[in-house]
Amino acid sequence: MTFPHDKPVALVILDGWGHSASDEGNAIAAANTPNFDTIVASFPTVMLEASGEAVGLAKGSAGNAEVGHLSIGTGRAAHSDVFEIEQAIRSGEFAKNEILLSAINTARDNGKPLHLIGMLSDAGVHSSMNSLYELLRMAKNAGLSDVFIHAILDGVDVSPRTADIYVEALEIKLADIGIGRVATLCGRYFAMDGGGNWERTARAFTMLVHGEGERTTDAMTAIRNSFLRGISDEFVSPVVLESEPDVPVARISDGDSVIFFNHRPEATRQLVRSLAVPDAAALGKPDVNAVCLTEYDAAFSLPVAFHSRTNGNVLIEALADAGITNYKITQNERFPHLTYFFNGGDEVQHASEQQVLVPVSPSATIDSHPESQSFKLADKAMRMMESSNGGLFVINLPAAGLAAEAGSYAKAIEAAQFIDTCLGGIVEKVHELGGVSVITSSHGNCESVTDRDSGGAKRMGTDNAVPFSIVSTELNGLNLRREGSLADIAPTLLSLYGTAIPQEMTGHSLIVQ
Repeated sequence: MTFPHDKPVALVILDGWGHSASDEGNAIAAANTPNFDTIVASFPTVMLEASGEAVGLAKGSAGNAEVGHLSIGTGRAAHSDVFEIEQAIRSGEFAKNEILLSAINTARDNGKPLHLIGMLSDAGVHSSMNSLYELLRMAKNAGLSDVFIHAILDGVDVSPRTADIYVEALEIKLADIGIGRVATLCGRYFAMDGGGNWERTARAFTMLVHGEGERTTDAMTAIRNSFLRGISDEFVSPVVLESEPDVPVARISDGDSVIFFNHRPEATRQLVRSLAVPDAAALGKPDVNAVCLTEYDAAFSLPVAFHSRTNGNVLIEALADAGITNYKITQNERFPHLTYFFNGGDEVQHASEQQVLVPVSPSATIDSHPESQSFKLADKAMRMMESSNGGLFVINLPAAGLAAEAGSYAKAIEAAQFIDTCLGGIVEKVHELGGVSVITSSHGNCESVTDRDSGGAKRMGTDNAVPFSIVSTELNGLNLRREGSLADIAPTLLSLYGTAIPQEMTGHSLIVQ
């Protein structure tokens, strides 16, 4: 099978669009989606695994947008950084890591404290509680006495208004391990800004270094007081714990050791740069012995405990070798997913690809605009297809998944209905141009939403299955095998083009010859 290279192939990724036999919390089942329903009824469609070991996660782990796009773009169960780190913890290699041990032993030998900075969350997107706990055990085994945790509060990748629960769990764990104290708290809005809003990062910096922020002796009380004021986890202003009146538990000073335990880079860079990267122009920056769990930026020249695996011969490279241009079209929240993750962890834009970002207005919230940028994304994609000479168009429509992440069942339904309209337009345009539409999702969450207003925690299914459909009247008699995963999508696209599948891709074409 060789599909003409001068005709468009649209890979439409509907983030969060999972499948479930249950109707409970199932925004996809509840939504009116005539276009999607027609596609499933009329064209070859199968369900693909999008969680657990099939996409390089630990067994039973729910899929997510990062790992989903990574697996789609690389054509393999691309083991993520968090997977590699969790494996190292289980095997005992984490505790033997020379970079981490060096920071811990340097603190001990110099009589200085160790500071652990990262997000307090079990979502696995930016950090892992297991990494934090293992670092605490390592510090205990090394004979350290002063270990301080500077906790960044989530509320985005986990349910909002749960930060107090995570802090309480941490304090129980600190007592169990026998080392460590919470020194500061801060919402991710301040400590994990990745958009160049340095005034936010400055608030986190002055909290860590100068002890500036709300003072308290009880972390959970401070968080709950923020909730009472209508401030959720991610927006909690810097909080400094006191050991006695007007005396902070800890501030980061010259000679201290610091370990940043987030494993995802882009939202961590600004804080790391402000605190740990030498800068002659910056005043008041402490001279610290800093270590990064993963590489946040090679230009920082900081010690890195775990280097990411390289993913060679990914989809975009195979397409380039075949002379096929790749177009990426998405909005702010998913731009890293469609570029960095989709390209196998490569931040360099390839000559054969065009990256199109449709910006999101700060005022366009899930509640006011559940469709987000869906219509603009669809319109942009259709116009580009009209003016191009074929190519692969990767069109990401994340609105429904974003609404589900926010814990809004009603808005997820609305978003799915808007997306269905956009999907119909895209598929019609591709058909008009003699092309092929491939419809799928990076992960599931819309099929299992517990509404935030019900008081329940968000549910992320751990057995996510997502649809995969090939829509074309040009490919008569096309059949798909019934079992597969996201890793099979790239090989399937290459087989459509009649292009060789790189041996590095462990996935296989879903097309039955």
